[in-house]
Amino acid sequence: MFATRYLPLAGRLMIGLPFAMSGLGKLGAYGATTAMIGAVGLPFPPLAFAAAVAVELGGGLLLVAGYRTRTVASVLALFSLATAVAFHSNFADQNQMIHFLKNVMMAGGLLQIAAFGAGALSIDNRRGTGALGTATAVAA
Repeated sequence: MFATRYLPLAGRLMIGLPFAMSGLGKLGAYGATTAMIGAVGLPFPPLAFAAAVAVELGGGLLLVAGYRTRTVASVLALFSLATAVAFHSNFADQNQMIHFLKNVMMAGGLLQIAAFGAGALSIDNRRGTGALGTATAVAA
C-alpha cells in the first residue's frame, strides 16, 4: 500500500521540481538562454525561450500536482530528448555526453509516468483518471 500510494508522488516531485526550477531559472536569464539557443542554431530564440519556460515551469508544476499527468509526462519526455539532441550531442566532451544520457534517463522515467499514471495522491486520481486513463477508486 505504501509503495503504490506514496512512491508515485515522490517520483513526480523528484522529476517535476527540477523542471520547474529550471524554468524559473530561465526567467532570470533571458539573454544568456536566448544566446545559447541561437548558438546551437535553433531558429527564433525568443520563441524557443518562451516554449522552454512554458514546458519546464508549467509542465514541472503540473507534473508535481498530478494534473493531466500522462500528457504532461509525454511532453516533458519529448522535450528532454529534443534538448539532449540539440544541446548535448557533442560526445567528444564527456560532460556533454553525461548531460545527454541524463536527459535520456529523465525521458525514460517520464515515459513510465506516462504509461502508469499519476498515482493515488494526484489531481488526476481525484478526477478519476489516475491509473491507465480509466476511472479509479483508491481507498483513503
